[in-house]
Amino acid sequence: MESQVRGGTRWKRFAVVMVPSVAATACIGVALAQGALAASFSVSGQSFKVTADKLVGQGFAQYGALDSGYTLDGKKTAHPVAVSSFKSATITNMCQSVVTPNIPLLGSVSLTLKAGGGDKPVEADNLYIDVEDLAADAVFNNIEIGVAAKDLNKGPGMKGGSEQANPYGFGQQADSAVLSDVKQTAWATTAGTFKLSGLKMSLSTGVKECY
Repeated sequence: MESQVRGGTRWKRFAVVMVPSVAATACIGVALAQGALAASFSVSGQSFKVTADKLVGQGFAQYGALDSGYTLDGKKTAHPVAVSSFKSATITNMCQSVVTPNIPLLGSVSLTLKAGGGDKPVEADNLYIDVEDLAADAVFNNIEIGVAAKDLNKGPGMKGGSEQANPYGFGQQADSAVLSDVKQTAWATTAGTFKLSGLKMSLSTGVKECY
């Protein structure tokens, strides 16, 4: 069991286990978080899907949070998420897609963005991903599980503004993380810098998602 915690943990579909627990932590602790991290902007009424062949990140941290936002018809809502953060990351063969439904005369319209193919991966620093659902093969180096969110010190720090997070809630961190065959649904992504090599963006009618 100890090798699973300290030696470079490999968990198939890691977030199937972790995401529900950190999301529940966010919901339970949101009353404590209100005022600690004030929301300065809201997420849109649409989540988006992302795939990648591989994400290699240095300085990983993850904690539960609650993103405020709106539905597509303008009603206020909230989304429990797991905020995954990296001091730096490279992403190989990234695909991002979002579908806007019910457009007059057109129906659904899909926006697809691809980058980081070949030998030039996407590069990012101070990367934060507000994840709703994630599936991947994952390897973590020197992972620490069950750290209070406020005490996470391997990642870029707790993000202020976009989400409300319980600073005393569940968190985890690692020196580095490698995620392969990534499929995720997210509500927001922010980064200090985000270099998209070989960027290609396309619009098409109908539902055409990365997965």
